[in-house]
Amino acid sequence: MANIEHIIESRLLELTARYPELASVREDIKKAYLILKDCYDNGGKLMIAGNGGSCSDAQHIVGELMKGFCKRRELPTELKDKMDGYQASMEGCFPEGMGPVSDKLQLSLQAIALSDHQSLNTAFANDVSSELCFAQQVMGYGRKGDVLLLISTSGNSRNLLYTVPVAKALGIKVLALTGKDGGRLAGLSDAAIIAPQQETYKIQELHLPIYHCLCLMLEDTYFEA
Repeated sequence: MANIEHIIESRLLELTARYPELASVREDIKKAYLILKDCYDNGGKLMIAGNGGSCSDAQHIVGELMKGFCKRRELPTELKDKMDGYQASMEGCFPEGMGPVSDKLQLSLQAIALSDHQSLNTAFANDVSSELCFAQQVMGYGRKGDVLLLISTSGNSRNLLYTVPVAKALGIKVLALTGKDGGRLAGLSDAAIIAPQQETYKIQELHLPIYHCLCLMLEDTYFEA
């Protein structure tokens, strides 16, 4: 079983050694991590939304959680054996020399970037409202116990704000990754991490090490070296 306090302290120490200005948000990062851990402990998933550069950050986070980040994340032996058995029964369906599929796959922490569904988003924007595209996806994907991470340098993006009542009604915790004074999102979230900068690009430069730290903490929690 992972030593949670050790994971928290070691990763936060590493983060603040490299980015001393983030010492002011240590406790907020810890709170966000514990909310995410509770979500994953209970079989939940993470939904992420953002605009522009924050949209790219949402996709980046999914890439770190859905596959190995700094660890290999080997499949359990029982699952590998089942997969290998099914593959063996499909002889002739795959290129020669491919080897077992199970040797290449990795365990995941479920995460969805809500910006990635262009057909759905453009259809809903055209038929209903462009500002409610993310809210509609929270309505469709969201389940009690999930977490919604909203990334906005100002904390005031309206299409993100509209997701909050949907999430709250469904029993979904809301995290905000913002800057400046945190905006409206900070006050509406279960935990808010406010990067201590005022200019958009400087806020975004701090968002990356913050979410990398969260991803590393989660990987340390659930996967062996």
